Amino acid sequence: WALEAYGAAHTLQEILTIKSDDVSGRVKTYESIVKGETVLEPGVPESFKILVKELQSLALQVEVEDADGNAMELKEVEDEFER
Repeated sequence: WALEAYGAAHTLQEILTIKSDDVSGRVKTYESIVKGETVLEPGVPESFKILVKELQSLALQVEVEDADGNAMELKEVEDEFER
C-alpha cells in the first residue's frame, strides 16, 4: 500500500503482474524488449486464476467481466491480451 500511497500505481501493477506471476506476459514482455517493440498490457495473473478456481471449488459462481460489464471466460481474457 505504501507504493500506491506515493502514486506509484503503474509500478505496483507491474510488480504484481509482469514481474510476478503473469507467466505468458513475462515472456511476451521479454520478446518485445528484445525486438524493440512496444510492451503489451499485462495479462491475467496466475494468482487470480487460482483464486477463481478455489472459489469455484467452494461452489461459488465467479464471473469475470470486461469494462462494459459483459461476462467473459478466463480463456477469452487471455486471448484478448494476446492480440
